[in-house]
Amino acid sequence: MPKKRPSPKRRSECPLNASVEILGDRWSLLIIRDMMLRGSRTYKEFLESYEGIATNILADRLGKLEAHGIVTAERDPSDGRKLIYLLTAKGIGLAPVLTEMVLWAAAHEDTGNQALVRQMQKDKEQFLAAVRQRWAEKTIRSMAN
Repeated sequence: MPKKRPSPKRRSECPLNASVEILGDRWSLLIIRDMMLRGSRTYKEFLESYEGIATNILADRLGKLEAHGIVTAERDPSDGRKLIYLLTAKGIGLAPVLTEMVLWAAAHEDTGNQALVRQMQKDKEQFLAAVRQRWAEKTIRSMAN
């Protein structure tokens, strides 16, 4: 299991500053998006995302997300050399935030994936409940292995 990094000292105690320091780069948000919406759980799956994250950036961001308690890493039971990344309760708690970011961008910018946007707009609470349920099931299955 990777060594946990200590949480870095923050520039201020402002809640928005804490959020930005943890999630303020695009790669962290895109990794969380890929986990939450696409079900990505392995290093290889994250590398296959169409934004094209570099391997060194991916390793760094996964380590930071783990240090902040957003994700956990467990050994793959079928191949002990691989890690499986799972969202924690803290990470799943970001679902409403990411949903609002998607809806905001769709309202103000020319974006794709309109099917997802329509699904979120139609019934946001149902969408969020489905995300939470999917991750609760993945976490339970992972713990059982």
